Amino acid sequence: MRQILATVLVLLATGCGHMSDELLVIGHRGAMGHETENTLASVEKAMELGVDMIEIDVFKIDSGEIVVFHDERVERLTNGGGKIEEYNIFDLMQLTLDGNHKIPQLQDVLKLIDGKVALNIELKGANTAQRVNFITDYYIKERGWTLDQFVISSFNWDELRKMRSLNDDIAIAVLTEADPLEALPTAKELNAMAINPNFKMLNRENVTALQQAGYRVYTWTVNEPEDIDRMKELGVDGIFTNYPERLR
Repeated sequence: MRQILATVLVLLATGCGHMSDELLVIGHRGAMGHETENTLASVEKAMELGVDMIEIDVFKIDSGEIVVFHDERVERLTNGGGKIEEYNIFDLMQLTLDGNHKIPQLQDVLKLIDGKVALNIELKGANTAQRVNFITDYYIKERGWTLDQFVISSFNWDELRKMRSLNDDIAIAVLTEADPLEALPTAKELNAMAINPNFKMLNRENVTALQQAGYRVYTWTVNEPEDIDRMKELGVDGIFTNYPERLR
């Protein structure tokens, strides 16, 4: 009986959002091909489509909260104007996103996901590391999440350095738009788990080199079927996409 129970627990664990060695399907800003990006509706849609991981972007606003949004300014997606970092939480809540959605806080996304899939938090804004670390640590200690369900990524490598100084153990992924091999020294410095390159920069040689150096390759943002097939042929470890169903 104990052996049977142990087997069941292992099966449950591998199906509840923990990262594996198989190709990860990563919902980009939720499932932004279907719902307004970085909204709770987009996150929920990504979960419905069976993703392994969800990627969101975060800023720290003037009143201290960590909010889920991609752009430095709010004009593209909301009925307001100005820099998102200059908002306080009351004024931010007055904004309406396309599709009549509201800008969520990081905790709103964590409550919705509830540990069912892994979460890649991209640090978009400055001074995000400390508060994000506090929030993720709380959800690990108090809300049933596990350390391996979080990945912290950023194009701002200095912000990743701040995160690593605060947390020796959380998984870090180095985002890059340039030649991904140029990210290797920083990945080594940060004891990163992955390098996340633009898919257009990848070929068989650099994917192999990155993996042989000990890093997973999670590439963005791959939406067209022919590009998805090419990334699979190159053997990448994960694909960010606006249309998760196209990878299934």
